[in-house]
Amino acid sequence: MSIPVVTVGQSREDLVGGLERLHGPVTVVRRCSELTELLAACQSGLARAAVVAEGSDELTASLVDRLTAVGVVVIALTDSTEETVRLTAIGVTAAPAGVDSAALAGRISGAVARWASPAPFQVRDSGFADTGAAIRTVPEEIDAVPGEPSGSGQVITVWGPAGSPGRTLVAVNVAGELAAAGNSVLLIDADSYGASVAGMLGLLDESAGLAQACRLADLGQLDAGALLKIATPVVLKSGMLRILTGITRADRWTELRATALGVVFERAREVADFVVVDTSFCLEADEELSFDTMAPRRNAATLRSLELADTVYAVGSADSIGVPRLVRGLAELEAAVPQASPKVVLNKVRAAAAGRFPERQLREAWERYGPSEGITAFLPADGAASDAALLAGSLLLEAAPDSGLRQAIADLVCAPAQQKRRSSVFSSTAKRHLKG
Repeated sequence: MSIPVVTVGQSREDLVGGLERLHGPVTVVRRCSELTELLAACQSGLARAAVVAEGSDELTASLVDRLTAVGVVVIALTDSTEETVRLTAIGVTAAPAGVDSAALAGRISGAVARWASPAPFQVRDSGFADTGAAIRTVPEEIDAVPGEPSGSGQVITVWGPAGSPGRTLVAVNVAGELAAAGNSVLLIDADSYGASVAGMLGLLDESAGLAQACRLADLGQLDAGALLKIATPVVLKSGMLRILTGITRADRWTELRATALGVVFERAREVADFVVVDTSFCLEADEELSFDTMAPRRNAATLRSLELADTVYAVGSADSIGVPRLVRGLAELEAAVPQASPKVVLNKVRAAAAGRFPERQLREAWERYGPSEGITAFLPADGAASDAALLAGSLLLEAAPDSGLRQAIADLVCAPAQQKRRSSVFSSTAKRHLKG
């Protein structure tokens, strides 16, 4: 069976004529004058392979991922070693510009066969973050970063429903507790509606580190070294963490494409023991745009962060408004990302809002609502400690180390921190649990 192919540009010889003279392996169904015409032809279902003889520098990971989603593999012709490495990283099959027709036909057939029989590795994907399949990049050789892990980092995503349940407060201080326990930590602000990690830590940042990383990932140029250069280091009294700051305006959400984010998370796992992600509340999947597979997804950053997470903390306010919102949000989360298995965290626990013996009252209310997930942790309201940390642009473990809120967050993360510790620096809570 002949493979239908579309082409763009010309090689040193007559590319189309050479492929057609083979009479069998492939059939050129359209010769395109530019890449946009080639994309339109592929989107219409006309071809199974696209050969880019000129203009390979315009190919990005997001574009290749969209073509892969409609069953089209991409083969690009180039004589540049650097370009070959870049193309391979974004999922393109590269071939020399002067390749003969028979060899090119063989590469096309091989690429189509590999697409039909994907590698065992599959990115966990609900399908809502992006219409395309998450790109599978080819492992590349990178210089090892002394003292850093390689590819085994755990992704912790902090999510919560609409309102102000304290997602960023929890994410920032979870990252701080893990870093203080001697782990290498990368904190990512993936809130595409109101990024606030930089502000909470007193960073005057206008560079939008996550957007920079996504841009490099889309071009196939993001490696571990580049990610470390982009991330902002924050030195703590005990330990250090790195931060990929969020977008500076909500209208920049189009820069956070799902495919690029997937690559960023892959690289983040290589440079950190723990990757802590602060996300937005919204889980809508833009179904009204599903006909347009080239359109970016408004909530791709949140959905992809949840899809790729090893642990999800679902944070809700412990009051008569926050608890029902969290219950409804958990149902939406299960529908959008079935594999999430969130750990429920009730924040701002106080007797004034939940009644006498608030934890017992909240457990009883939770049982009445009937969600399948149990409550993992209660975080007490501590406005004075939170205000002190915000005013100082620091973490609770530095501004209010003895506060009940800080101790509760340390309790929440102390078990994984102990398992991955790299130094003797522990909070008093972690030490207490070790003895127990």
